[in-house]
Amino acid sequence: MTQQEMFGSAVWLCAKECTNTDIFVLRGCFSLSRVKKATLRVLGLGFFHCYLNGTRVGDDLFLPLNSEYGARENFPTGELLSDFRTYVPEYDVTALLREGENTLTIHFGGGWYTFEQYVKKSEKKYGDPKTIWRLFGEDASGTFDLVSSEQDQIAKSFVTGYRFDRFEIHDYTVPDPLSPKAPETVWENAVPVCAPKTKYEFSDCPADAVMETLPVTLVKATEGVRVYDCGKNTSGWPVLHLFGKSGETVRVLLGEELTADGEIDPKFTHKQEFLCTCDGERREAHALFTWFGFRYFAIEGPAEPVCVQAAYTRAARTSDFSCDNDDLNWLHEAFLNTQRANMHAGIPSDCPHIERRGYTGDGHLAGLSAMKMLDTEAFYRKWMQDIADSQDRLTGHVQNTAPYTHSGGGLGGWGSGMVEIPWQFYQHFGDTAPLAKYYPNMLRYFDYMELHSERDLVTSDKAGEWCLGDWCCPTSVVLPAPFVNTYFYIKSLTRMLEIAKIIGKEGDVPRFEARIAACKAAIQSAYHNTWDGNFLGAVQGANAFAVDLSLGNERTWQNLVTYYENLGEFDTGIFGTELLLRLLFERGEGELAVKLLTSEKVHSFAEMRRRGATTIYEHWPESYRDRSHSHPMFGAAVSHLYTYLLGIRETRDATGETLVISPVLVPQLSRVSGYRTLKTGRVAVCYEKKEGTLTLAVELPAGQTATLVLNGESYALHSGKNHFEIAL
Repeated sequence: MTQQEMFGSAVWLCAKECTNTDIFVLRGCFSLSRVKKATLRVLGLGFFHCYLNGTRVGDDLFLPLNSEYGARENFPTGELLSDFRTYVPEYDVTALLREGENTLTIHFGGGWYTFEQYVKKSEKKYGDPKTIWRLFGEDASGTFDLVSSEQDQIAKSFVTGYRFDRFEIHDYTVPDPLSPKAPETVWENAVPVCAPKTKYEFSDCPADAVMETLPVTLVKATEGVRVYDCGKNTSGWPVLHLFGKSGETVRVLLGEELTADGEIDPKFTHKQEFLCTCDGERREAHALFTWFGFRYFAIEGPAEPVCVQAAYTRAARTSDFSCDNDDLNWLHEAFLNTQRANMHAGIPSDCPHIERRGYTGDGHLAGLSAMKMLDTEAFYRKWMQDIADSQDRLTGHVQNTAPYTHSGGGLGGWGSGMVEIPWQFYQHFGDTAPLAKYYPNMLRYFDYMELHSERDLVTSDKAGEWCLGDWCCPTSVVLPAPFVNTYFYIKSLTRMLEIAKIIGKEGDVPRFEARIAACKAAIQSAYHNTWDGNFLGAVQGANAFAVDLSLGNERTWQNLVTYYENLGEFDTGIFGTELLLRLLFERGEGELAVKLLTSEKVHSFAEMRRRGATTIYEHWPESYRDRSHSHPMFGAAVSHLYTYLLGIRETRDATGETLVISPVLVPQLSRVSGYRTLKTGRVAVCYEKKEGTLTLAVELPAGQTATLVLNGESYALHSGKNHFEIAL
């Protein structure tokens, strides 16, 4: 929709002078007769809260959803992003309006829209803070259509300092324009500002909200400083009770870890702070325009914690898994905590504090598990559009992040999100529409890959940018980027063989097959050692990448198994870890897969657990780097708990869909139970091994049939409860 279609004659407004760190309050006043119905459309860029007659409109947080709002000057350098759109919230506000005088206020500013990131190349913000509104409906006098105009007034907020990725500062000695006590002198006339060059759309992607209230425990108190623990790593903020005298200050330092003596570990604060200046009134305070990623926080000054509010995207839990191994149970719940902490403003981020970006590589890895565990259909439908909008229309280059921010990555594992997310979406939700919608984007992505190939190996990315292969191995990545990037090129082309059949593009299949054959031959020629069967010395999952493409010789697979039997822990990065585990489960080595998942060695999930983690680290413990402790990409392994250990295998192809229940039985586990919620309903599996007998129960929703495959035997399953006792 155009601005006229969405907002009528409304104009964008801001103050006469502003910076990208300013937060404002806009006020519009109007009179109505008895209201019969009323709809409000409102935007404040970057984030906003809206009030009618002093009552908050809705409880959504961090709206509007993060998107490619509009073009930024010369950014990204030398590229033209494909499209720009801004998502507009719409509310039924009939109950909030009254007969006579009404006041609408919008507290706005900040977020990604005004954020300017200072890196080697200074990233441009989308624009300065601005707001627009339209209220229309029917009252006793007839229809009305009210809009933002130069008659509205504006004032600076009590939020006096702000950097979206680090801190927020409140000064309560500054008059609060949201308070009826604020003097009229704080207000000045708003001024019109240039409208963003964007499409305006609605979205059913859920917004953020306060999803949990966590109690806090005092860890340590010294003179003037108290350290608290909210029980798990999360995203959100502490709620404070302020009781200081006017002018006294409160500082809250937030972090993921404590030092040995119970202080906030400075290495893991990621420069996150919340600061307040008291005005002598007792009040509650918390951040409004950002979230923090933390478990621990320290308060210095006259304040006490009330609780921690965990805020993230509304996405209901749709599955569960448990077994008789505490490490696997921990991994499952740690991923859930991590993924939730990284779902904000309509994008899946890499971490909730340092970068907060929708990395396409991290995102399609985490999507494997997130789509199984949470109600994310609308969430990922929106993010697929973000990926397409961020694609360079000139070359087909798919960015490392969506919406676009200047970030590292690679055109293989990251850019393949253009194919992987629509494919995963289809596999989980059965919707073919995204496959057809983004098919042209996928073809343009392949054009870019081919232009950056030499001798059928994908060798480079955009000039001056990183071209990573894998990432976050315990040591520096030694796998050549062309090896991994070409693997992903082939995997994406393999997906296209199925996609083309599903959407009626069979004529493209021969071209895909020819490219697959050429690239496979190039990998085999460049990286395979015929004398021992290994690829690149078998390290960091190299043989797994090859075997998944049916490359190597008869020794390659056995070398992989022997290597990881002897190693007994992970040496793989974010892509190699998921791939290695999947192949082990698929090829009859489930015992080894579980051995790695529950390894007692240092480069393991169990070591994270032993260190007290409640979320998944960015790097394996004792790696060459240790940074974020809330990164979801290694959580791709959790998908395999459902697919292989629980055995719920839902597949779709051009001929339709099938459901097979086929648990991988391993000696380390005697009891496994859980469920997934499919489109047809809830599918639950529970089994226990005892005294040489497997007792297994499968419950299917009404109208659902499936096949149980176990020990080479097949059994028909019907709707309702199915019970088996099978000799082992």
